Amino acid sequence: MNKISLFLISLACAGIAGNTFAADKDRIKTATMPQGMTVVVAEGDLEPRSAGSYSLRLYAKNDPAYPYDRYSAGLVRPRNGTVEEIKFADVNQDGKADIIVITRYTGSGAYVTVDAYSVGTKSVQLLTSIAGMDAKKDAVKALKNKLNRRR
Repeated sequence: MNKISLFLISLACAGIAGNTFAADKDRIKTATMPQGMTVVVAEGDLEPRSAGSYSLRLYAKNDPAYPYDRYSAGLVRPRNGTVEEIKFADVNQDGKADIIVITRYTGSGAYVTVDAYSVGTKSVQLLTSIAGMDAKKDAVKALKNKLNRRR
């Protein structure tokens, strides 16, 4: 009887862990930069989907079988909504691709926040951010315009 109980409990725990992993999969985005580095953006653990934080982690170019073995840099930022997409574009016009993280507001979903980051060999730095932008607008163009107005 004890073996059966333990077996049933282990099955239940495996089901819970499996469901948690499946749900967490939607909270993590990965992409490979044109320079070959891997970018991981993940919503904060245990936080609601509608608000909280996200982490951005950068991994150096490595053996494709082990893309997460060489952590290079990272940071944590506030989040309003869910992480929707990672893009790459030369926002600061230095000839290298920058990281763009797009988070979509919950509710109507008509607004997004776009954050642009420059990348060094061992660093990631926020270039600029636009909160409450109309989701239909071109994020890359809007970020470039904002940076150009500063200069």
